[in-house]
Amino acid sequence: MELRFTIEFESHLFLLEHLPGMHCIEIPEHIVQKLGGKFSIRLICTVNGALSFSCGLVALGGGSGYISLNKKRMKELGVKNGDTLRITLQPDDSEYGMEVSEELGEILRQDEEASRRFKALTPGKQRYIIHYVSMVKSSSLRIERGLLLLTNLKKLPEGKETFRGMLGMEPR
Repeated sequence: MELRFTIEFESHLFLLEHLPGMHCIEIPEHIVQKLGGKFSIRLICTVNGALSFSCGLVALGGGSGYISLNKKRMKELGVKNGDTLRITLQPDDSEYGMEVSEELGEILRQDEEASRRFKALTPGKQRYIIHYVSMVKSSSLRIERGLLLLTNLKKLPEGKETFRGMLGMEPR
């Protein structure tokens, strides 16, 4: 079932106490309720009408939640701790809850076994691979990262996939 909604509101940027250095956008309880009262939802968050990104909602307590905002995005937006932000939330109905780079998509199209193993992963592990590959600017580096992760994934026992294993950092 495809969700359709657009929720607009103002919130503020704050520093999460139990994770030093992590800045977050508070999602008030009444907004969480408009999202169905659940935290297992993928969203497209647009900040100040200027920057959109895929994200998940994390429980904060008391029915409210938060969305993290990294330093790169803060710099791009020109915002700092305590600033008031205009937020727009929409459902992310993409297949994996975030955009797959062209390079990773092509590797998955060409390698049936890698595609099968990738699709068998939990959504969080799928997003880890997508994010790790997409976070570099160079197309050749995205290809290298995609090949590294998917080659190592195919070597790991099914059901025993770990991030360290996909990076080739633990014995098989």
